[in-house]
Amino acid sequence: MKSIALGTLLCLTAIAFSVSATDKKKPLQPADIEYLGAFRLPAGGTQDAQTWNYAGSAMTFYPKGDSEGANDGFPGSILGTGHEQHQHVSEFSIPKPVISKTKNVKDLNRAKCLQKFTDIRDASFKEYEMPRVGLAYLEKHSRQDSDYLFYTWAQHLDETATGPSLGAHKLKLADTKSWGPWKIDGKSNYLTADLLFTIPAKWAEKNSSGMRLAMGRYRDGGQSSQGPTIIVCDPAANGALPKKGASIKNKTLLRYSNIMDDPKASKGMKGYTHADAWNGAVWADSKGKQAMIFTGIKGEGKCWYGYGDGTVWPEEPPYPPEPAGGRGWWATKFTPMFIFYNPDDLAKVASGKMKPHQPQPYAKMDISKHLFNIPKNRIWMMLGATCIDNKNGLIYMFEHNGDAENSESIVHVWKIK
Repeated sequence: MKSIALGTLLCLTAIAFSVSATDKKKPLQPADIEYLGAFRLPAGGTQDAQTWNYAGSAMTFYPKGDSEGANDGFPGSILGTGHEQHQHVSEFSIPKPVISKTKNVKDLNRAKCLQKFTDIRDASFKEYEMPRVGLAYLEKHSRQDSDYLFYTWAQHLDETATGPSLGAHKLKLADTKSWGPWKIDGKSNYLTADLLFTIPAKWAEKNSSGMRLAMGRYRDGGQSSQGPTIIVCDPAANGALPKKGASIKNKTLLRYSNIMDDPKASKGMKGYTHADAWNGAVWADSKGKQAMIFTGIKGEGKCWYGYGDGTVWPEEPPYPPEPAGGRGWWATKFTPMFIFYNPDDLAKVASGKMKPHQPQPYAKMDISKHLFNIPKNRIWMMLGATCIDNKNGLIYMFEHNGDAENSESIVHVWKIK
C-alpha cells in the first residue's frame, strides 16, 4: 500500500510540475516580433478637430469593433485621438498593413471611419495648453453591466496637480452619458495621467487583486519618475462606477525616484536620461510569451536642457534667443524603440518581494528603420500611443506626421510570432 501511495504521489507531483511548467510564460524577445507594415488613417474634415493631423496621443484596440469588416487577419477596430490640440476621439477600421520600401504613404491602405470625431470629456475638464491623454477599452467583469471606454486627461505642466483625471464613456461615442472624473488616491497626475492600458485578467486576479486598468506617465526631466510608471486600479471594483470626484484605490507596480523629491536620488531606470519620452504602453500576453512594453524615444549620449544646437539654457539671464526646434530636453542621439519589462518582476513588486524601482528593462528594440518621417527638431514628439490585440498578437503604434506632406499620422503594425 505504501508503495502504491508513494507512486501515486510521485505521479501527481510530476503532473503538477508539468502543468506549472506549461503555464509559465516566456519573456517576449525582440526576435519574436515581426514588422508587418503600416496603414493610413481615414480622410478627415476641414477643421483641425476633425482630422488626423498631428494626431495619435492615445489609442486602444476594440475587439468588438468593425464586426462586418474583411476577414483579412486584422479583426476589430481602434479608437484613437485626433489633432493633439483638440484630442477628440474617433473609431477606425484596421486595413491590411503594407511595407513600403520607399516610405511612400501612397503605397499604404487607408482605414475607414467607423465613428466620427467626438469630444467625450466631462465638462469639468478644461482646455489644456499641452494636454496629456490616454484611452483604454476594458471588457466588463462579473459585477459590471457594461464594457467601458476609460480615458484620462491632464495638463503637461502642472507638477502639483492631484485632481480628478480619470473618466469613462460608453463605446458608442455619440452617447452623451459619461462617468467621473475621479482622483487616483494619493497619486499625482504626473504619475498617472497619460498612458492608459489593460493587463491580462489572469495576471490581475493572481497579482493585483483583480485590478486590470493600468495607467502611467513619463514626465521628461525626471519630475515624476526617472523612467516610466505603472499604477493599476479598478474603478468598478464594486460593480457600479463611483460617484464623480471619488478617490480610486490603486497599487503601484513600477515607479522610479523623482528628482523633485530628492535631486540626488539614483533609483532610476538603467540608462535613463531626462530627454527620454515614453508615449505608449502595452501589456503583451500572446502565444505563450509575455512582456510589458513601453514605446517611445530613448535619449542617448550627452543630455542637456536648452536647444537642439547644443545651447544649454542658463539658470540666470541673459537668456539666448530661441532657434527653430524650441527649448526642451535634448540628447546627443534620439533612438525610437521598444523597451521590454518582465511581468514576473512586476508580480514580485505586487507581492512585496521587490520595490517599485527595482524592475529594469531586459531588452530593447530599435524601430527607426520602419518610420516614415524622422524630424530634425522635436524628435521626442515623433511617436504616439500604442495598443495591442493579444488574441491575434498584433501591436499597433501611431507615428506622428508619418505622412509629412499632409501633416497626418499613420499607424505601424507588428506581429508576435
